[in-house]
Amino acid sequence: MKETVKKDIRALSKEQLRDFFVSEGDKAFRGNQVYEWLWSKSAHTFDEMTSLSKATRQMLEDNFVINHIKVDQMQRSNDGTIKNAVRLHDGLIVESVLIPTPTRTTACVSSQVGCSLDCKFCATARLKRMRNLNPDEIFDQVVAIDNESRLYFNKPLSNIVFMGMGEPLMNYNNVIKAIDKITSPEGLGMSPRRITVSTSGVPKMIKKLADDEVKFKLAVSLHSAIDDVRTTIMPFNENFPLSDLRDALMYWYEKRKSKITYEYVVWKGINDTRKDAQALVDFCKFAPSKVNIIEYNPIDDGQFQQANYSAIEMYQEVLERNGITVTVRRSRGKDIDAACGQLANKSN
Repeated sequence: MKETVKKDIRALSKEQLRDFFVSEGDKAFRGNQVYEWLWSKSAHTFDEMTSLSKATRQMLEDNFVINHIKVDQMQRSNDGTIKNAVRLHDGLIVESVLIPTPTRTTACVSSQVGCSLDCKFCATARLKRMRNLNPDEIFDQVVAIDNESRLYFNKPLSNIVFMGMGEPLMNYNNVIKAIDKITSPEGLGMSPRRITVSTSGVPKMIKKLADDEVKFKLAVSLHSAIDDVRTTIMPFNENFPLSDLRDALMYWYEKRKSKITYEYVVWKGINDTRKDAQALVDFCKFAPSKVNIIEYNPIDDGQFQQANYSAIEMYQEVLERNGITVTVRRSRGKDIDAACGQLANKSN
């Protein structure tokens, strides 16, 4: 006899859970209880739902599964950064990172297994995109990192960045659903203003973010404001040129009035001239913005090399002279391949 495939219970809304219990001859409020266990209390198993009778828990076991993630391997950097290799229910692995500072702890979470895009400097881009993560799988990464933050740093998680594996806007619906659960009082109750979604620049989806009136922050992985140079670094730019990206970001700002952050790496011999810096200034001027210049993290082949510090100083001077806020970010977790651009499932 063919075995019935059990449904992932976290794919159900609260209303669907209430309807299920009514269809089983029980009270609708049981659905509320289960929903609280799943999202507010992050239960891994039905046996943890101790406010339910044993018979009810067994009935749930017979009908559903909780496809919870497992931290397959945890690595700790010399600077305190923690990287998790997260095993999904189907055996695939993604990576997420806890970045501690004296004042905050930040979760860097993944949205896809592999990546849909082809950025030449990024280790994740060398993995084929195997699938999108479900909302609960994104949510679970945050819960795991929050637990680690409390355990190792004695404070709850304060910030979330979608800068891990994958392009978040290529998994739009699931990322939005995950953020809804993370920010809901019935979930983790985090402020959306403490969440940043980083995109390589998908104009159509940036406009959709604006239309959907999201409350979280937007960051754009830019790296060059000259089309030919950016296409060399990020070949998909040929399909989504800077003019389209700029139009989408103008639309975002007009609708949301929210400052845009540009993530920017300076590489030797690629984008380290004054012409490159001036192009960035010109690109930034249409809306309030700030620039994070990020230290490059090599991925073994030597094609990209960190620019000389004099080039970084030149960028700072040009941006600040034009009234643009700029911060130079030192990478964390390089010794465990946990820094920006290094997530590539070497543990798998």
